[in-house]
Amino acid sequence: MIDPGRTAILRAARRAFALQPYAAVTLRGIASEANVSAALIVKHFGSKEALFERVADFSEAAELLLAAPDAELGAHAVRTLVTYRRDHGLDLLIRVIFAAGGGDERALIREHFRDQVTRAFANRLTGPDADLRAELITAQLLGLSAAMAIEKTGSAATADADEIVNLYAPAIQTLIR
Repeated sequence: MIDPGRTAILRAARRAFALQPYAAVTLRGIASEANVSAALIVKHFGSKEALFERVADFSEAAELLLAAPDAELGAHAVRTLVTYRRDHGLDLLIRVIFAAGGGDERALIREHFRDQVTRAFANRLTGPDADLRAELITAQLLGLSAAMAIEKTGSAATADADEIVNLYAPAIQTLIR
């Protein structure tokens, strides 16, 4: 079962850490944004440092996105991205886009994304251009994530998951080979 308080905390923390320097982020600020108490954040995550580590960690996303054989990987990754967002109210990848600015903490978020998601895709691929294809796969998945986030009531965010998979996954699958 999804804990709405935990989801709200993660959403607020992802936004805070991606948009502000680490030192400027406070548990009180995150709590206010999430409409919960700072004590609830401590109960769920322990500390600001632990919450940041959770926000910067993409290992769960990589595990979920890559949990299919190569022949079905494109469709699986797209379906997982769409259904996770709808089921959990959180996106698996989009926070890396907001971490594009400067600062050590934002660099750490980008580094984790590269190491845990892009590298995981590259390790599944064969051929001398595996790194490039992995970057293009993650770019396409980030594009879909951004489209769903920007237009929350638009077609990409509300269309049937099967329709999105049928239209979007073939382009990703061609990169998997």
